[in-house]
Amino acid sequence: MQITKPHAVLLASPGMGHLIPVLELGKRLVTHQDFHVTVFVVAVDVSGENISKLLDSSSEHLDVLMLPTVDISGIVDPDENFVIKIVVTMHESLSAIRSAICGMKIRPTALIVDLFGTEAMAIADELEMLKYVFIASNAWFLAATIYGPAVDKKVLDDEHINQKKPLKIPGCTPIRFEDTLEAFLDPNDPLYHGYLSVGRVIPTADGILVNTWEDLESKTLRALKDDKLLGCVARTTVYPIGPLARAVEAVAENQVLEWLDMQPTESVIYVSFGSGGTLPSKQMMELAWGLEQSQQRFIWVVRPPLENDVSGSFLTVGNGPVGTVDYLPNGFMNRTHNVGLVVPMWAPQAQILEHPSVGAFLSHCGWNSTLESIVSGVPMIAWPLYAEQKMNATMLTEEIGMSVRSRELPTERIVEREEIEMMVRRVMVMDKERHAMKNKVKELKNSALKASSKGGSSYNSLSQLTKDCENRFQCLKVKAEGG
Repeated sequence: MQITKPHAVLLASPGMGHLIPVLELGKRLVTHQDFHVTVFVVAVDVSGENISKLLDSSSEHLDVLMLPTVDISGIVDPDENFVIKIVVTMHESLSAIRSAICGMKIRPTALIVDLFGTEAMAIADELEMLKYVFIASNAWFLAATIYGPAVDKKVLDDEHINQKKPLKIPGCTPIRFEDTLEAFLDPNDPLYHGYLSVGRVIPTADGILVNTWEDLESKTLRALKDDKLLGCVARTTVYPIGPLARAVEAVAENQVLEWLDMQPTESVIYVSFGSGGTLPSKQMMELAWGLEQSQQRFIWVVRPPLENDVSGSFLTVGNGPVGTVDYLPNGFMNRTHNVGLVVPMWAPQAQILEHPSVGAFLSHCGWNSTLESIVSGVPMIAWPLYAEQKMNATMLTEEIGMSVRSRELPTERIVEREEIEMMVRRVMVMDKERHAMKNKVKELKNSALKASSKGGSSYNSLSQLTKDCENRFQCLKVKAEGG
């Protein structure tokens, strides 16, 4: 088999939040940087998403392959934290990853892993491949992840966790305790020590790819590159290569899009908590009433609620009634049938956000959803549930100014219908506040397009990474040809 171009292996850990950006990175390496790419998918969360279509992304120079499923039922409890399940799944998949790479006719140039795949970097070392970490979230999240292990234990454990003081990150916006990562909350939790270990390993890569761009996070990116601030922690090159957002592709005969076609421009608020967001049953009732009282058109993607929870959850299947109508207020569907559309489990989100009839997005603030909202120019209601979503919500609302949020975190108390009604009207009714949010997100949309286009900051950043890989590729080519 003749070697004609650099070959990168991308490793996607379980969950749509990881698979989507990894696939988009693979496509960009193929189309913009002339790579051959193989994406190994360890496992996929199948909670309502159209997984099969995503996995059918193979093309001439892009191969998407599912690795053998691993059984972790005898290792972790079924009710264990989903992050622990992902970590264990990735660990148990290492032998399959190594075998798959060794089974290739030509040794790949580079291995690119996501946050949960850092253990696999040892395979890259063994096989003389370049190794990179791809952070599918933003630069602020990366800064927190690599700075956590470097900060004095007294500062992290005593001041931030026990005294609930903000975590100060050099050159970056401090992280308020209420926005902090769940992994930082309990020093006695295995997740705490595991996460700090990952934070120590990430800077040992040949480079760190981040799903952001210069104009969006210039302050944090400067800190990550400054040896006097966070550069001493990163110790490697940081490549901002975003936004990597799901492409808008044609969807045949979809009732949601057909319904949108009949609505006025920017008249609909889209409500979705991603492929894994689940609300408690009482909160779902309040959200229904709030949408109804706002008198705004809406599309609402619903999942069965959690009956015995007060805060909501992520990547947790609800235990409420099976039928959609059973967990909404009596008569809700009849009263709102002219202005609203309730969709069970899944909807074509990228296409919905891009539709001219959509005027706002009530979201859990997962980074994929956030980027899809930005590149579609749609303001948001921030409703964070888990992981770095609270940090994202703060960034979107207080720093960027393209969203509104509830007075208190939805994970701390039930957000009542009156406040929901108010938030919906703030992002949907054209006044000075909505006008400012709309202008800001339009500005970001344009800067995102510019960054990703030829000659833009993210395009150039990915090109620089390509040069590193090409140098190694030439060495492998000479070696393979007996030079």
